[in-house]
Amino acid sequence: MNITINGEMKVVAASISLTELIASLDLTNNRVAIERNGAIVPRSQHAQTLLTEGDTLEIVVAVGGG
Repeated sequence: MNITINGEMKVVAASISLTELIASLDLTNNRVAIERNGAIVPRSQHAQTLLTEGDTLEIVVAVGGG
């Protein structure tokens, strides 16, 4: 199915959860914030949130440093 991540079209498997998407993007060990169709999805809901055709995601990775 087609979704948009940070302004870029991506093709992903149907019925993929946010947790599975994060793993497929190699972001599992990173602190990420995800906005889906204009609404922030709490980390506690990533596993239960299934993506649907045409979803628009903004994914921000927290970077520490000094």
